[in-house]
Amino acid sequence: MLYYTLNRLALALVIVSVVMLLLFSMIYLIPGDPAAVALGPRATEAMREALRVKIGLDQPIWVQFWNFFTSAWTGDLGREVLSDRPVAAVVLEQLPFTMALIFSGVGWSVALGIPLGCWAAVKRNSLADHIVGVISVAVIAVPSFVVAIYALLLFAVTLRWLPAIGAGESGNFFDQLVHLILPSLAVGIGWVGYIARMVRASMLESMGAQHVRTARAFGLPESRIVYQYALKIAILPTITLLGVGIGQMLSSAVFAEIVFARPGVGKLVYDAILTRNYPLVTGTVLVTTVLFVLINLLADLIVGMLDPRVRSGL
Repeated sequence: MLYYTLNRLALALVIVSVVMLLLFSMIYLIPGDPAAVALGPRATEAMREALRVKIGLDQPIWVQFWNFFTSAWTGDLGREVLSDRPVAAVVLEQLPFTMALIFSGVGWSVALGIPLGCWAAVKRNSLADHIVGVISVAVIAVPSFVVAIYALLLFAVTLRWLPAIGAGESGNFFDQLVHLILPSLAVGIGWVGYIARMVRASMLESMGAQHVRTARAFGLPESRIVYQYALKIAILPTITLLGVGIGQMLSSAVFAEIVFARPGVGKLVYDAILTRNYPLVTGTVLVTTVLFVLINLLADLIVGMLDPRVRSGL
């Protein structure tokens, strides 16, 4: 397990380093002068030059990369252009809103996907199985921003059951929870189909395993066989899938935060791109990348602890 953990940690560090190189290169690949775009057309050349010096664009490229690389590893992501605040502080202010949205979306996908997958596996080749298959493909095919718009129109505008915009009153947990229902549904509904299909396929495989057949031969109740023996093994690939899914939900959160006017890192990076606020863009993307890598690392380690075959590479 120690070798497996060190191997995954090394891979995570390599991925983060490559992403840092790509983020740094973005400043030179995107056309236009970052200082001119950030300050607007009325800025003088002296003001633009002062901003270039401030964010380090006047230095040689290798010096800029080294400063960016070493500072990022120590947690210093630079200062935001417009407000001159530390980028790390700005991102960390918005991160809890996005994390609440993402994990609520995971809750939707797990709460609906796992039971649907189990039901389809138990009712294999029946009408119920075909219905679950159609539902799975349907929710996978619909983009998250389409779900967000129609959920907003139906539940907030037409029926007036749920609030339309915002993140709720600060300090009011129930109000924040109510404001989270529609955005999290838009983010997580697409992964219901993925999880249902994965659980169904894994369940069908585990239902034919030797220990399940032995339990059935001993006359154990079918419900106990399904949930205590088969699902316990079938859930392992789903954990890995959720690690990838959380990363995909981070991109879906951008649309949800824009449609529902919620704060969060998705809305933050969207606004930063429009204003060419490069320190804020690179800092936000880097934080979300590290978060994505850590979540996948955690998912791999959990699967490695639960399944010795993964640790041994079998």
